Amino acid sequence: MRLVQYTLFLFMCLVVAPHVCAQKHRAEGAAENDRWNSTPNDVNNLLKCVKDLIDANYVMEVKTLAELHPDPSQNPILYYTGHYNYELPDAQRKKLRKFMLDGGMLLFNTGLGSAPFYRSTVKELEAIFPEQPVERLSPDHPIFHSYYSLDRVQYSAGVYKTGFKGNEPWFDGVTINCRTMAIVSRFGMAVGWDGGDVSPKYAAYMPESAQKLGVNIFSYATANRAWAKNMASKMKFIDKDRSSTGKMSMVQIVYEGVWKTRHAGISVLLQTFNKKTEVPVKFGLREMGLDNKEIFNAPLLFLCGHENFRLKKQELQNLQTYLKNGGFLFAEACCGRKGFDLSFRQMIAKVASSPLKPIPQGSIVFQIPHKITSVGVTPQLAAQGGQAVMPPYLEGVEMDGHYAVIYSKMGLQGGWEMSQSPYSLGYNDASSIKLGQNILMYAITQ
Repeated sequence: MRLVQYTLFLFMCLVVAPHVCAQKHRAEGAAENDRWNSTPNDVNNLLKCVKDLIDANYVMEVKTLAELHPDPSQNPILYYTGHYNYELPDAQRKKLRKFMLDGGMLLFNTGLGSAPFYRSTVKELEAIFPEQPVERLSPDHPIFHSYYSLDRVQYSAGVYKTGFKGNEPWFDGVTINCRTMAIVSRFGMAVGWDGGDVSPKYAAYMPESAQKLGVNIFSYATANRAWAKNMASKMKFIDKDRSSTGKMSMVQIVYEGVWKTRHAGISVLLQTFNKKTEVPVKFGLREMGLDNKEIFNAPLLFLCGHENFRLKKQELQNLQTYLKNGGFLFAEACCGRKGFDLSFRQMIAKVASSPLKPIPQGSIVFQIPHKITSVGVTPQLAAQGGQAVMPPYLEGVEMDGHYAVIYSKMGLQGGWEMSQSPYSLGYNDASSIKLGQNILMYAITQ
């Protein structure tokens, strides 16, 4: 097998690029005593492991942000580490935002588990992506399973002195269009990569866990590189008519957390539905919270996510009233993620006073406008289930003789955009579109 080489730049800059290069980055103006390179052998040790295990040859370079090439193909991964509070100029924030949206990844390591550096990093990411929350990644996130399966890790004694309890890995991230493009490790990884003993004073991962997490990060980044480039080069779908004039408004539910996992999926589905069917209905798309009384004017609500979520009391009450008054809820666990799936099941059982149940294969849901007897699935789901084709599977809750809720625990939106994530547990493009169109048809005709 040919070994691909990349460059990793370290912040001072850690960058990974096409030869592939990893870069270690030190921000302009950072004080020498910021100790951004207090574990000098950390990345080199990790990259040797990455080369042996995943056939990706990353070469480390150290640069400042000013020296950073804006094209992610030149430096796919940036690594930033430190110990103290910091703040980036607006120009650097804009540069990093574009870098990540164009397919790059930014990895932040808290030096020895530094809380000030962690807080500053979260604040910076919130400034870089004000529209997308920084969210803790749940244990089922593919980054914890891309090479090693790491639901649980070993921490140093210093971690527990911070008040943290448990043995789950703690990464926060910014995820857009099903790709986590910024990762923040709450506890230090570099000291574990550096070799030797980890002092109980440090809030850090033990060496074996740190190394495995590092390999997983590079495995995840490498698998996403080609896909991210394809996503970035796609023509962005823009619904020029955002008003609901002359249209029935489908509402995407806004809630606390990452409620928008794909930015074009629903709009694309609505366009294909309007072109496919002869039903004289044009759907518009609106976004609002369940605390907005305007939801009662919408014939269809859509809810999705990746991670665990919780609705507020008033939101739950409004959703319950909406469904009892004849409304329809279409929901999906984007990428087939377990966190959202568990939260949704618990929530809907409370709101609808009934658990989700499988929709029978003979249901009209699978008949119009497409007769669906089998579906194709993503490679990741096929590998997990052992079959690339399976019977369609949806779940629902019936009220007054019809389905008021239809839910897919397998990912659909990536298929609507014809670009499922490499880690998606979902239906393939053609099957996703057919299932989505059938659900819309059911919603407006039953």
